[in-house]
Amino acid sequence: MVERSDVEPYIEALEIQNVVASSAIGQEIDLEALVTDLEGVDFDPEQFPGLIYRIEEPHATALIFRSGKLVCTGADSVDGVHEALASTFETLSNLGLRVNDNPTITVQNIVVSGDLGATLNLNAIAIGLGLEAIEYEPEQFPGLVYRLEEPKVVALLFGSGKTVITGCKQFEDAEEATEVLVDRLSDLSLLG
Repeated sequence: MVERSDVEPYIEALEIQNVVASSAIGQEIDLEALVTDLEGVDFDPEQFPGLIYRIEEPHATALIFRSGKLVCTGADSVDGVHEALASTFETLSNLGLRVNDNPTITVQNIVVSGDLGATLNLNAIAIGLGLEAIEYEPEQFPGLVYRLEEPKVVALLFGSGKTVITGCKQFEDAEEATEVLVDRLSDLSLLG
């Protein structure tokens, strides 16, 4: 078992790359009318059923659907996704749409990058971690896909030592996944 202090450098290297959250305003939206009232939007219903609304500050994109549901992506923090949705709610309200008071915002996915600080032998890792939780086809994708049970996330490991952890609901999931990775790779003598 690796000590928490031994894992700290790896946890400090973690960086949120994208946060995806969903919400709803509580009423249907006439997207065609919204296109004429909003700047920075794309709407091609034959290509995608939602309106794509680019938010400048914080930098994010809201996908607005006729049902009144919204998906926000591209924020680099949980606070950022909340700010982006709050800004979108305010804009929609200013355009005369009725927006529920304090709409529920649900974080769907946080994508976090990291660095294990060493070159990784992905072939040895695939065998050592057990093929039932691993997908590794280097001719298809240069990374190893490792599905963790606890926390329930997916970790991509690359030969360079870089990692991408996806499926997180909170940043702590990425920290816990990194601890698990460091622990398991150290036990197999495959880290550093």
